[in-house]
Amino acid sequence: MLRKLSAIAAVAGLLTAGLAGPALASGHALPAKEVKWSFDGPLGKFDQAQLQRGYKVYREVCSACHAMSLVSFRNLGDKGGPFYDEKYSAKHGKTSNDNPKVKAIAKEYEVADIDSETGDAIKRPATPADHFVSPFANEAAARASNGGALPPDMSLLAKAREEGPNHIYSILTGYAAPPAGLKVGDNQHYNKYMAGDLTSYWSGSHEHVPPGGFIAMAPPLKANQVTFDDGAPATLDQEAKDVSAFLMWAAEPKLDERKQTGFAVMIYLLLFSGLLYASYRKVWKNESH
Repeated sequence: MLRKLSAIAAVAGLLTAGLAGPALASGHALPAKEVKWSFDGPLGKFDQAQLQRGYKVYREVCSACHAMSLVSFRNLGDKGGPFYDEKYSAKHGKTSNDNPKVKAIAKEYEVADIDSETGDAIKRPATPADHFVSPFANEAAARASNGGALPPDMSLLAKAREEGPNHIYSILTGYAAPPAGLKVGDNQHYNKYMAGDLTSYWSGSHEHVPPGGFIAMAPPLKANQVTFDDGAPATLDQEAKDVSAFLMWAAEPKLDERKQTGFAVMIYLLLFSGLLYASYRKVWKNESH
């Protein structure tokens, strides 16, 4: 009986291996590039200059297709944000709504509203309390302008991807000329870090399917596409890093405060543990155990 079960298990194993073979041979995305971020680790924090550069890349390039609908303009002036100024904080009886830089940024946008007197639909300049404006009126318009693909909202993009900002940076810098033998269709762009299976588009051996997949978005960045206010070189690498850091901030704007709070709690727990141990020694000092 045991021999029969062993034989059945062996046959099942061979069948499973045979079925799994093609899947293992097919292409896959390369692991995201490892980037050293200023906000890495328990004591890391956002680099404000980098966030300002990243905002500029988003504003001048990414916002043409991608919304960031969960972020308010005033968040830009919150503590840890790209345009935080202590003069416009609770310490001085003000808020980020009072920050002139934030007000100026908000006024660059128009938002839909209703005239309170006539009830007509109108457009008005945005205020710091408003959310970032979507570049498209609706999903159908977004797809029509992007070859049928829907550009993802970037509010939580860095947290929605398993590899976080490393994934965004890798996608932005991962475009490459398709290898010979790879059939690329209309509105498709080869990217080594994009998830996908290129087997059906590959005319070569299935054991050597190129890594990566197709992405509808054409390469959005190129060197010197923006001019940074701080004079930093606008290389493709710099632009990709800065906007990836900005999107990480957009997804978790309270990261710096959370880390500071966690550090304070750890100090408190250490002190409390010391006091508890000292009390224990004092209470049981003369007792036999």
